[in-house]
Amino acid sequence: MQRRAFLQTAAAVFPAAALPEFVVAQSPAAPSSAQDSAPPPALHVVGANEDRFGHPHSLGFSSILFKIATADCDGRLFLIEHQHATPGGGPALHLHLNQEEWFYVMEGDVDFQVGEKRLRLHAGESVLAPRRVPHTFSPAGPGPAHLLIAFTPAGKMEQYFLDAEAHNQPAEDPSTLFRRYEMEYVGPSPFWKS
Repeated sequence: MQRRAFLQTAAAVFPAAALPEFVVAQSPAAPSSAQDSAPPPALHVVGANEDRFGHPHSLGFSSILFKIATADCDGRLFLIEHQHATPGGGPALHLHLNQEEWFYVMEGDVDFQVGEKRLRLHAGESVLAPRRVPHTFSPAGPGPAHLLIAFTPAGKMEQYFLDAEAHNQPAEDPSTLFRRYEMEYVGPSPFWKS
């Protein structure tokens, strides 16, 4: 029996031993000369309570800080921080055609609807809203909530927040507005107060 256990363990470990070689094989090839190499990306440190570009943004129900801009990751990620999100606020029920949206609750309690499921998350908890699945959220506690929200790939989300802020909740039909940014308006948030 001990020999069998040893062989099972060895068989399980062997594929893991090849992992470093696999990762190296998946990495982009090294440049053939110094002339082919691109300069490393610029380092961007964004401090606590700071925005990547030096000024906060707002959609009326929270203060939004851009932490990682679309251009910082060649369009693969856009990361924002929602501060001071107040109960009863939050976006309309919507879906993204091409992005996953990840939510991490840093402070407070937040109600989410993802697909047909409703849940309440507390500080330190997270949820992923897959692309093409309707979702929304709203702070639920007695005080404001604080969240990190990531979009991957970034798509047109950074531009959406810039344009929505500039128009300060435009009177435009939400379906038309959302479609412009590769989203679909599903309906009002079930968490909005009547």
